[in-house]
Amino acid sequence: MAELRDAEIVIVGGGAIGCAVAFRLAEAGRSDVLLIEKEPALASVTTAQAAGLVGQVRSSVDRVRLAMDSVATFAGLERGPGPTPSWRQVGSLRIALTDARVDEFRALIESCRGAGLEVDLLDHAAAEARWPGLVAASAKAILWCPSDGYLQPYDLAMAYQDRARARGVRFATGVRVTGIAIRNGEVTDVQTDRGAVRCQTVIDAAGAHAWHVARLAGLDLPIVPVRHEYFVTVPVGDLRPELPCLRVPDATLYGRPDVNALLLGGWEPEARSIEPRDYGIRDEPPAIEPDWPVLADFAEALAPLYPPVRQAGVRQVFRGWPTFTPDGRFIVGPSSRTRGFVMAGGCNAHGVSGSAGIGRHVVEALLDPRPSAYVRSLGPDRFTGSGWNWADARRNAQAVYETYYHIGH
Repeated sequence: MAELRDAEIVIVGGGAIGCAVAFRLAEAGRSDVLLIEKEPALASVTTAQAAGLVGQVRSSVDRVRLAMDSVATFAGLERGPGPTPSWRQVGSLRIALTDARVDEFRALIESCRGAGLEVDLLDHAAAEARWPGLVAASAKAILWCPSDGYLQPYDLAMAYQDRARARGVRFATGVRVTGIAIRNGEVTDVQTDRGAVRCQTVIDAAGAHAWHVARLAGLDLPIVPVRHEYFVTVPVGDLRPELPCLRVPDATLYGRPDVNALLLGGWEPEARSIEPRDYGIRDEPPAIEPDWPVLADFAEALAPLYPPVRQAGVRQVFRGWPTFTPDGRFIVGPSSRTRGFVMAGGCNAHGVSGSAGIGRHVVEALLDPRPSAYVRSLGPDRFTGSGWNWADARRNAQAVYETYYHIGH
């Protein structure tokens, strides 16, 4: 455990986002950084529940380029030295079942090619050859991105930590933040159950507790935890680790190999959320029991395309509370209300796959005297004093979740 001595920058939260921010700050030459995590180990809460798929196909050139940057980061970390994210660049198949989705694919291809991302359309035989057991007859189009892939979220966090620590960043686990001291509207220190740490900047990357940490700094932000689930089967069919990821947006499904089993998840049509006001900073979010009807619906929706899923037993169910925002955009950047307080939350289920890019956004917002208009638009000031309310925030955040794979999302 690192010594809790003073630091220029304190990061609160040791999931994929907090570790990515530490890594990006270290890359930018800021080594007087301390990351604090309340759990005994890093990446043991929401990050541990992530599926690990990494896709680059997006609806705009800028978003494609950001995703490509993340993939380049993961590939670089995989080359080592040191711990790697277990990055597998296996490609991805995206299947259209409707004419409207085919039209969307054409627009996506234009965005991808505008960004320099290689994509192509496959015929049924080529897709079935890439995924044994796939029945592609109902597919109206199949989009192939050879440079997509998947990784292991915990391994990614460890790779970030290793590179950041080598540049002087310190990590302290098993430490709870209890307060943030503010003098003349400016952060002066972080209070913990092991004493105070003087600092100039606090970065809130606390996941499902990001609202609580923001409240310590005097901010009330609509950071809404929304339930998400997926399952991993027992070994099934001819699945093996080198097969591509699979997305069926018309059925709101995603999947990938998990060794020789299937990892399968989806976006529920009726999302379930909680208010962070209903649990304290010292408490955990409510426990989630597996919702077997929802999980069964995922399997049933995939069965016409991959019949072996009907006979596949479930080995393990993963579930958690990723945080969503009412407008579907990250909350990243400094607050003008509390100087020295910086947000890195509300990741809308991109906390692992988008961690490299989000970390880059934080560094740009914090260190660049002229951050881009896009990065400026992500700041917490858009919600402070805007008159939002929790009923609307939950409804809109749930809608972001429910429409995750909708056309134009």
